Formats: sequence, structure tokens, C-alpha cells
Amino acid sequence: MKQVQGDGWLRLICIAQPPIRPVMSQPPIFAFEKLSLQQGGGWLFEDIDLFIGARDRLALIGRNGAGKTTLMKLVAGTVEADKGKRVVVPGTNIVMLDQDPDVGSFDRLVDFAVHGEKGPPEYAVRAIADQLGIDLDREAKTASGGEKRRAAICRALASEPDLLLLDEPTNHLDLAAIEWLEEWLTRYRGAFMVISHDRTFLTRLTRQTFWLDRGLLRRNEIGFGGYDAWTEQVFAEDARNASRLDAKLKIEAHWLERGVTARRKRNQGRLAKLWEMRAARAAMMGPQGVAKLGASSDDSKTKTVISAEGVGKSFGDRKIIDDFTLRIQRGDRIGIVGANGTGKTTLIKLLTGETAPDTGKITLSPTLTGIVIDQQRKLLTPEKRVRDVLADGSDWIDVRGVRKHVQGYLKEFLFDPELIEARIGTLSGGEQSRILLAREFAREANLLVLDEPTNDLDLETLDLLQEVIADYDGTVLIVSHDRDFLDRTVTLTLGLAGTGKVDIIAGGYADWEEKRDRREQPETRSKADKVTTKTGTVNPTPRSAKLSYKDQRDYDLLPKRIEEIDIEIAAAETEMADPALYTRKPERFAELTAKCDALRTEKDAAEERWLDLAMRVEEMAS
Repeated sequence: MKQVQGDGWLRLICIAQPPIRPVMSQPPIFAFEKLSLQQGGGWLFEDIDLFIGARDRLALIGRNGAGKTTLMKLVAGTVEADKGKRVVVPGTNIVMLDQDPDVGSFDRLVDFAVHGEKGPPEYAVRAIADQLGIDLDREAKTASGGEKRRAAICRALASEPDLLLLDEPTNHLDLAAIEWLEEWLTRYRGAFMVISHDRTFLTRLTRQTFWLDRGLLRRNEIGFGGYDAWTEQVFAEDARNASRLDAKLKIEAHWLERGVTARRKRNQGRLAKLWEMRAARAAMMGPQGVAKLGASSDDSKTKTVISAEGVGKSFGDRKIIDDFTLRIQRGDRIGIVGANGTGKTTLIKLLTGETAPDTGKITLSPTLTGIVIDQQRKLLTPEKRVRDVLADGSDWIDVRGVRKHVQGYLKEFLFDPELIEARIGTLSGGEQSRILLAREFAREANLLVLDEPTNDLDLETLDLLQEVIADYDGTVLIVSHDRDFLDRTVTLTLGLAGTGKVDIIAGGYADWEEKRDRREQPETRSKADKVTTKTGTVNPTPRSAKLSYKDQRDYDLLPKRIEEIDIEIAAAETEMADPALYTRKPERFAELTAKCDALRTEKDAAEERWLDLAMRVEEMAS
């Protein structure tokens, strides 16, 4: 929401839940004290404190409209606060990666990447571009969203920031680029703060969390992996506070009383059901990963909505899809994954009948009716009201055969009912995506195609989207790079590697990734001949290599030590996830914070040492 809602009860809750000032092992490189910013008729932020340390890895979490991007711009210095003191250690280079980089005024992407007095040198930008796989000589005005985002990443990383601010960095990136960025940030020696809907990205990288909620900024010394447990404890306390208020204010807090905890518990139940569906689907799969649903029973045939048999598709000499066979049943939730250019869009068009195959046969059920929700929100018109988009101007909407009041339906998608008269053009990108989802899920259809549905959505809306998909009666095809979303949603994963072959896996992204990694390992190596670590699998030291005794010992033992450090950090973060620990046992909190800092420093040094030794081993082997 753009306005600050429920000022009375919000301030009471803020008093009951004061922000935790972090216990830091070193002075911050950035601080904002008593930060206040007005928006519209109220305060978006008022008297909040923010501190960032030199090695912080911060997740910035909050609902759409809470002001996350605005807060990040205040840190970057591109937006001025109405009140507050901004303190930056002299010499600190703060660089922000915008969510929508503006490249329109430049001829080529490289011109955008190096522009300005403080622009990075071209050689540094091109070095990163080579690793990201982008041609910076591409004409800027014809570049795709993914190419613009890659160019912006090249500029930001080549600028050698001390504090890196990342606003939805994974939007428009394929899986290979996301994994590359994760690796870069893992090695990065400075501080960063990231806004992202990608749970996997946040869980792997972050060590501290800022939670922006109803005008209040909370900080906890845990990574995103502990966020859900932390927020449930805070919401439980908020609910107790809200129960003391009068009925009018409680009504105003309807979204809080919707039950975040209850919804997450329902999602856990749906996950259990999803695993059962995956197991049932796996039982139908042949040893090569081809569904054998042909002649099992008449009942099975009636459930088949799309049948692909020996399908092939080529463009020129390049084979995009090769000998693809699958029968899609009613109720399947299918995820389609792969790097950009591997054929995901082509496969969707084949399965929906939009494109004919070169070889093989695609058969669609005569009763199949489909809806395609794309990431450009082409179905929305900025001048229309929310009421017009959802119900053609009416007060009532038919939701798959059930008549509902529009304002009540808006609540189901986490909107303030008063938003019914708002113009679409005044909504944020995430709110527009939510309106589009609400509109399309109301329509009568038995096939839903979602193209990057998680872009611009906050984490609560992603939870809601998972709910809606789980309860949807029809078949769902999802193209997405959001690994966690796929793991929580789909029963089948179709993985494309660009060779024409389509992997068919009963399960989510993690299941496909596991199969892909196994296939990429040379079959001639036995398990005893491998040393497996978080950074990959490599050959042991050749007999002819001349590592010293100490080097050889480090090479052999460091992977195990790195795993032990991860376990120790996870245990400490679990204990620190208790929000009452700071006030109840501040010495213990400080002790755990210092311990985590020391362990992470040790881990960084161990990983660098092992990687250096691994490179020497590979050089000697070659």
C-alpha cells in the first residue's frame, strides 16, 4: 500500500515492539539515526535507526508498498530524508543496482555501464560481462530486460563497492546468471543489502535481516533462513497487542488477523500433499523419465489433457526439442526450467498448441481452455480502476462459478478493500501483478500458464500464490527461475539444457538440479576418487603433483572443516532467532554474534585457501 494505514494502532504496536539495535563486533560503515520520511498524508518512516557493518550481508524484507526501495535509495543518497542524520565513513563507496535500470539514453549497453565521473573502467566491466555471458556492444534500445539487468550488474560490480545495494537482482536473470551472481557475492569482501523475492538466493547469502513492517524497521542478527520463525513470534505478540484495542481498530487490522501463522501452517500441509503427488507421479515414470500413461486404464485416459509423442522442433540447423514424449494429466503442476535460449518458450507454445511440431504429435483435450499470464502485464490498462479490471465496473465477481463481492475478493489477495476505486497506473509493480493474478484466477479455465509469475511479488504474496495454485482444479504450466517457488509448487519439472533433450523429473527444481549434477560428473570417477565440497567436485591430487605436506593436509581436511563451520553457524543463528534473547540475555546475544563473526571469517579464509589449492592441483594435473 502506498499510504500509511491505521496510524493509531500501528503506533501502539510499534511501542510494544521496539527495534533491536544490533550488537556489532566492529563500528558501522553506514548509519541513519532517527530517519523520517513523509509520503502522502502520513509518515512512511518515522524515527527509525539503521546501521550497516563492513561485512554485513543483509536481507531487506517487507510487503509491497512498505517502502523497501525507498529505504534503499535513502541509504544510497539518491532520496533525501525529511528528518534524520545520515553518517557514512569517509571513503566508503556505496553503489546501488536499480530494479529497472534506465539505458534508454545510451547507444550501446557498454556506454551505460561506464557512464559518469565515477563510472567503472571499461576493461573491468567487460571482464564481468564475459563471465555473465552478455554482449555489451548490443544496441541499448533493443536490449531485453535480462540484457539490461546484466549490464547494470556489470556496472555495479565493476565499481568496487564497499556497500552494495541490490534491488531485486535476480529479476530477468536465468538460472546460470543467478548462480554466478551467488558465487560472486559469496566471495565479495564488502557489505551488501538485498531486496529479493528469491528465497533460495536470500537463504544462501544473507546473515542479517532488516524487516520493514508497518513503518517500523527491525533488525535481527540472523540470515533469511531464520526469518519465518522470527516473524511468527513477532506477529503473535502483535496479535496480543491488537486484541487489547477496540473493535474499530481491530477491523482496520484485518490483514494481521487474517493469520500469517495459520496460513503458513496450511502451506505446510499443502507441501505434504505435494510430496504425495510427486511420489504418485514418480510411480508413473519410466526408467528414462518418460511418463507411461498410455493404456493403463480408461480412467487414466480421461485425465490426460495434453499428450506429446516423439515431438521435435528445430530452428535452422539447431534442434530445440528432440524426441519429447509426455502425457500431462488434469491437476499436474509442471515447472519448466533452463537457461535463456534453451527452448522454454518454444516448449510452452508446443504444449499449448500455439506452435506445431516438426516431428511427432501434440494432442490437446477438446475441453481444454487456457489462460496465459505473462510478466509484462499486457492485460492491464493504467487508466482503468481496480473495479473495472476485476469485475467490469460491477460490485460482484464470479470466481470460478462462485459469486463474491469485489471488496471481499480483494482481501483474499491481501489488498485493502478501499483500493477498489484506485487506478491501475497508481499501483506498484507488485500490486499490479497481484491484481492480474486475482483477475485471471477468477476466470473459468482448466489450464493456467504462468510466465515468471514471481517477479515483483513480495514474500507474503508468494505464499498466497502457492496457496491459490495448490487449490486450483486445473493444470498449471510455470516458467520460472525462482527455485524455492518451484520446489514448493510443482509436481513435475521439465529441465532444458539446450541440447534438445528435455529431462522429465517427478519433483521440483532441486530434484532436477540433483539429476543434472550427477549427469555432469564423469562416470569413470569412483566416489573414492572425489573430494566433494560446497564449491564443487574435483579430482584428488595426482601422484605426480608436488604439494607440500601441509598443503596436502589442508587440501584433504578443509572441506570437512568448512562443513563443520556451517553447522556451528546454523546452530548459533537458530539460538539467535529468538527475539527475546537480546533483552533477556544480552551477554549471550553478544557472545553468539562474536562467535558467528569469527566462524564466518574462518570459513572465508578456509574457502579461499582450499580454492587456491584446488587451482594448483588442476594446473599440475593439466
